[in-house]
Amino acid sequence: MALTDLPVFQALKSKMQWHQTRQGVLAENIANADTPKYRAKELKSYAFSDHIGASSFGIQAEVTKSGHISGTISASSNGKVDKQAMFEVTPSGNNVVLEEQMMKVTENQMDFQAASTLYSKSLGLIRTALSKSA
Repeated sequence: MALTDLPVFQALKSKMQWHQTRQGVLAENIANADTPKYRAKELKSYAFSDHIGASSFGIQAEVTKSGHISGTISASSNGKVDKQAMFEVTPSGNNVVLEEQMMKVTENQMDFQAASTLYSKSLGLIRTALSKSA
């Protein structure tokens, strides 16, 4: 088994792919900012719990009282595009707010950089642990 086949690395890879897809959706929103009746789109939120869960590691939470832990995890849409419900709509029916979209682009870029840094640092830690010390 390759190191990158570990569940943590698989989850980080899928997170980075989600951010790549989201960047395309946000770019499409910005490109259509002046298109009449265009509705801004957004991807469903990414959840690590859908890609790496307690069952991956064979760990189960113990429920001591009924109501402490529901035991259910909400399912994500696996990257499906969703029409965004926004309050600001132009007279032409377009609801793209450029400032908002640009803030989302920046947030998406920062989150992608954090995931890719975590991925590379984790690989570095494993390589260091496996290397022969002199």
